[in-house]
Amino acid sequence: MNLKSILLPAVLLLGGLITSCSNADSQTAAESSSDSEAVINNIMTRTSVRRFTAQAIASDTLQTILKAGMAAPTAKNIQPWSFVVVTERAVLDSLQATHPYSNLATATAAIIVCGDMQKYDDDTIRQYWIQDCSAATENILLAAHGLGLGAVWCGVYPSQERVAGVRRVLSLPGNIMPLNLIAMGYPDGEQTPKDKWNPDVIHYQKW
Repeated sequence: MNLKSILLPAVLLLGGLITSCSNADSQTAAESSSDSEAVINNIMTRTSVRRFTAQAIASDTLQTILKAGMAAPTAKNIQPWSFVVVTERAVLDSLQATHPYSNLATATAAIIVCGDMQKYDDDTIRQYWIQDCSAATENILLAAHGLGLGAVWCGVYPSQERVAGVRRVLSLPGNIMPLNLIAMGYPDGEQTPKDKWNPDVIHYQKW
């Protein structure tokens, strides 16, 4: 057996391995690019939805959305949020009566995002509950959109009238502060997201 007959199969095998690895790398890169585009597209196409069909939202879908909310960033990892999920029509109607702009007339679910003031032992850190719960809210909105749902953020805090109404309907304890109410359901009709891109509000290095 000469050297050529030994080397040629080895070279062919190595070439096949390199090609296979190259193809796998290309496929991984393409999948990564596709995933990235899907994430950006989900952010850019999210919009407030205020009209919903009668289709109910499955409980596991709501759980996935809540998990997304709890994945939000939070100061010192305090995770001050608590969530009240409402799917009963009578409770949705009661909330609608306390919050005329809550868009719950046709919604099949609502998530009330709240801050738990008892989770703080520092008054300075306590002030971050709004940012933390707002981050959780945005995650919820994006998750809902990504799962084919529509949703709209309806402010509760700092309106004392709305806070009192939501507290009463949901029997919230004193340490729980409702930040907002997210009306949710399957969109009724096509939704057109707003183009909010404005380069005039961007500054680099300094104002």
